[in-house]
This record gives sequence, C-alpha cells and structure tokens, in this order.
Amino acid sequence: MSYVKSYKELIVWQRAIELVIEVYRITDLLPKSELYGLVSQMRRAGISIASNIAEGKKRKTKNDFLHFLHMSDGAAAELETQLIISKKLYPNIDFNEAYALLE
Repeated sequence: MSYVKSYKELIVWQRAIELVIEVYRITDLLPKSELYGLVSQMRRAGISIASNIAEGKKRKTKNDFLHFLHMSDGAAAELETQLIISKKLYPNIDFNEAYALLE
C-alpha cells in the first residue's frame, strides 16, 4: 500500500474537481435571473467540496482530515439539494453527469 502524498492524488478530490466543472457547465445554462441565487449557491457548494478535501488532507492529524471530509460531505448534500431544485425548475437541462459525480 502506497502513501498518498498530495490531495491531488486522491480520487475523491479528482472527482470533486470534475464535479465543479460540471456545475459550472450547468449553471452557465441557467437563466441570468439565477445569478445571485442558484448559480452562486451551486458554484460555492461545488467548490467547497473539493476545497475541504484539499484542506483536510493538508492538516496534520487524521481527526482534522476526517472533520474536513465531513464538511465536504455536507457541502455535497447542499449541492444535491440545489441540483434537485434546479432540475424541477429547469427540466430541460441535463443533470445526469452531476448526479453521477456526486455519487
């Protein structure tokens, strides 16, 4: 078993980055009236997922890392909720890739 030196080596972080890119693609399709609502919230939640994984990995203790992973999981729940709302409001947008990456 090899030791992971950088958060960039973590598959979960790599998928979180893919998710952020997908969130930006989706939010670019939302109406401009959502700029300060769903667009802002979804982008912040997506970025928070990846950022908390990275920050937690850079911490010195396993407990700190776990704490940040829990925060990342909370941000993922936020984003999932926002995706559900967006899907109901804008059913013509494809959210499947975002849902798959969240899993």
